[in-house]
Amino acid sequence: MGLLTGKRPARLGASDGQLQPVRSQLTNAVSSAATTDYHRIAPLDAGADPGATFARLRRAIDSMPGARVVTEAPGYLHVEFRTRWLGFVDDAEFLLDASAGTIQVRSASRLGRRDFGVNRARIESIRTKLGS
Repeated sequence: MGLLTGKRPARLGASDGQLQPVRSQLTNAVSSAATTDYHRIAPLDAGADPGATFARLRRAIDSMPGARVVTEAPGYLHVEFRTRWLGFVDDAEFLLDASAGTIQVRSASRLGRRDFGVNRARIESIRTKLGS
């Protein structure tokens, strides 16, 4: 039990208004701050009321299977997403940038060199939930 969960990364959270970079040599993560094509993903739109959008983001995450909020602070969320069958864990982070009207995102698998697009699909699913 727990062999496929991996270890929670020591360096998470924001520094100087940015989430931690993803490891560019691995294809198991996406980030709105990434510079490489594979890893780059657009931030979420925070809309006209960024605080309300961030609250909707929290509710959208609560409705997702395998999601567990680990850290919640004003304008920041760290969420663990656990796969149903094997129990792999991905770490997703969301950082509100109200002045830019965006929510920066980072989602990375703890284990493995590839994620087969799972992290990107998850963020895009959340984007869709926020848009509806």
